[in-house]
Amino acid sequence: MERAAYAVQFEVADPRVALVTLIRCELSKDLSHAKMFYSVFGTEADRRSTQRALESASGFIQRQVGRVLRTRRIPRLAWHYDDSVRRAAEMDQKIREALDRDRGIHPGAHQGIASGPAEDPGHLGLGPEADSELEEFLEEDEQL
Repeated sequence: MERAAYAVQFEVADPRVALVTLIRCELSKDLSHAKMFYSVFGTEADRRSTQRALESASGFIQRQVGRVLRTRRIPRLAWHYDDSVRRAAEMDQKIREALDRDRGIHPGAHQGIASGPAEDPGHLGLGPEADSELEEFLEEDEQL
């Protein structure tokens, strides 16, 4: 994975891969296939463009990976978009919005929230409305 990430970052000359982060790699048991999971900073159009660029550069990246492997087979690379970074950012934003709304309802209630854990680790102390919104969001996220 490190060699593939290096190749994407420094050796692929295609500008469409400028904002790519390789997240993880799943290697088949026989080492013949590798699923490369990546994230892209940008729009849906950027993601599609990056997917095409990675697929186009796949042979080059595969050869670069093959140079450092000491195996008979060089894994065939398959590129898969991983939206976990986007979902985490959305969740963080929703939590911040809920905290801001709660601060508006209960001024001074969250002075120690950023500095240490809550008294009850299973309860954020956001108030009933914000707690129910957060629970709904987490249930939706689990369904995905």
